[in-house]
Amino acid sequence: MSFAVFADGSANLPKSMLEGIDLLPCEYTVDGKPVTYWGDVDSFDGHAYFEGLRQGKKIRTSLLNSQLFITRFTPVLEAGRDIIYVSMSSGISGTYNAAMAAARELMEDFGDRFIHVVDSRGCGFGNGLLATRAASLSRAGLSAREAAVILDEEVPHTCQYFTVDDLNFLKSTGRVSGVTAAIGTVLNIKPILYGTSEGQIVACSKVRGRQRSIDAIAAKYKEKHLDLQDQPVCISHGDCLKDAQVLADRVKAVTPEVSIVIAQHEPFSGAHVGPGMLALFFRGRER
Repeated sequence: MSFAVFADGSANLPKSMLEGIDLLPCEYTVDGKPVTYWGDVDSFDGHAYFEGLRQGKKIRTSLLNSQLFITRFTPVLEAGRDIIYVSMSSGISGTYNAAMAAARELMEDFGDRFIHVVDSRGCGFGNGLLATRAASLSRAGLSAREAAVILDEEVPHTCQYFTVDDLNFLKSTGRVSGVTAAIGTVLNIKPILYGTSEGQIVACSKVRGRQRSIDAIAAKYKEKHLDLQDQPVCISHGDCLKDAQVLADRVKAVTPEVSIVIAQHEPFSGAHVGPGMLALFFRGRER
């Protein structure tokens, strides 16, 4: 590895995709009790987590603070290595700004070292896939400066489309109004959401019924997907594996040769989308 690659628990990566990536922990509380999530999505009990949300447990997340970055990055810099950290979108979290503040402070102390923070403009596999790309570039021997240019150019091509089953979780984060959530629930309206080029989460369409929402996400894949560059297509779900497998079949119908990774959606952003969320992440022409 020519440089160190960091991500955090929001990256949603299973162990099979973590080679060359150091994960930082994410913190959240469940009914006021603190939980540290170290990013091990393979052992994450998604059913228990999302069932807790169904039962009304209150989950609150917090951003990663600058001191965490300073603590974890300093030994790497002291060892003479440069760093790339792939962050959750600056449009939905203050973690990116905290990482940038830490990077500026550290580069004043380590003037001959280079730290680059990638604003993924996404979350979950939306930053996880960019982290795996960073690790592959490091294994290939590119410098951190060279890799930083490539990764920033890849951000607009890292597509992420998702739907939710319960609009009330989007209401709680201000994505939809209370009236919209109430009417949508009665009419069985399912929004199709995506991460914009500015890193905001917005709806691009609305359909009626779960099956149509899955079909709509698959249609976005058919419309926008590009060559895979050895990257898998990734699907995350909020305790709805059967729907994830249906979506995987839809993707396979478009590109039979594609490798697909299915995983529970991580808890850090999972609290904001709720049980039943279903998301597709892939390399595409544009978002």
